[in-house]
Amino acid sequence: MKGVVFDRFGPADVLRLAEVPMPVLRSGDLLVRVMAAGVNRADLLQREGRYGRQTYGDSDLLGLEVAGEVVAVGDAVADIAVGDRVMAIVGGGAYADYARVDRGLAVPIPDHLDTVQAGAVMESFVTAWEAVVHLGGAGPGGTVLIHAAAGGIGSAAVQIAHALGARVLATANAARRDDVAGLGAERVIDYRGEDFVSAVAEGTGGRGVDLVVDFVGGDYLARNLHCLAPGGRLVQVGLLGGQDQAVMPLGLLLHNHLRVIGTVMKSRTPEEKRAMVRRFAYGALPMFAQGRLRPVVGRTFPLAEAVEAHRYMEAGGGFGKVVLTPG
Repeated sequence: MKGVVFDRFGPADVLRLAEVPMPVLRSGDLLVRVMAAGVNRADLLQREGRYGRQTYGDSDLLGLEVAGEVVAVGDAVADIAVGDRVMAIVGGGAYADYARVDRGLAVPIPDHLDTVQAGAVMESFVTAWEAVVHLGGAGPGGTVLIHAAAGGIGSAAVQIAHALGARVLATANAARRDDVAGLGAERVIDYRGEDFVSAVAEGTGGRGVDLVVDFVGGDYLARNLHCLAPGGRLVQVGLLGGQDQAVMPLGLLLHNHLRVIGTVMKSRTPEEKRAMVRRFAYGALPMFAQGRLRPVVGRTFPLAEAVEAHRYMEAGGGFGKVVLTPG
């Protein structure tokens, strides 16, 4: 089969399409013919060597989410059959013709979604559900601030918080204001031209928000804590700002009894990932069938053009998820 490989860390042009071995099926696995593979920021960081190793998880190949058709099942799998359509999280291996999928990390594709749309769901919406709902506790009557709201996980988080009845404030590039508002954000703050702390104070009558979901880190940390109402939660999902160190106003943290929670999917154990997928399947998957949540696909590229897909994402291309499809 064909798969995207890279022999050294570096820019997008280290990627190449090559002949690679078929995955070896284990008893609890599905073998999926890949019809769509979401491109995630983590793929770019892995290719650049930010994680310190070329592989992270289950496969030597890039790619953390797939959608496609089941072509074989392990002998311990009884509830998924050959021919079923599934979307899944994988520990690598999505950038290929076929991917090995842990049954516990796969869910059926809702009938009204095509496989390209399904390729934009799992990494973004499972992570967002964990941050907004399981860890963040968002719900009716609450107010949420979501940063990087035009990105894959951020846009999913906006939809989830809105669907659950929360008021949503969001930060994004001004050019994406209407796109993010269309997902359910009540106010979209231009992170380049506006001070989001002041905007949150104005938008909440000085009270602050109950939850902040942040993907930036660095000097956003202190500012995020200043946005929180007493008892509020900050869920830190990523470090897009590239700053690992930050100053925390501990007096504010203690006085307002705030909580700071970190989460990332890549470092979780297989059982923790399965639990995340179960929570998503129970809470979020019905919302897709009801039309309350929808994947946002910005652009598709053939698998053979993975280099161009990575360059497009690095350039900040578009609104919505970048998805690889078969050639």
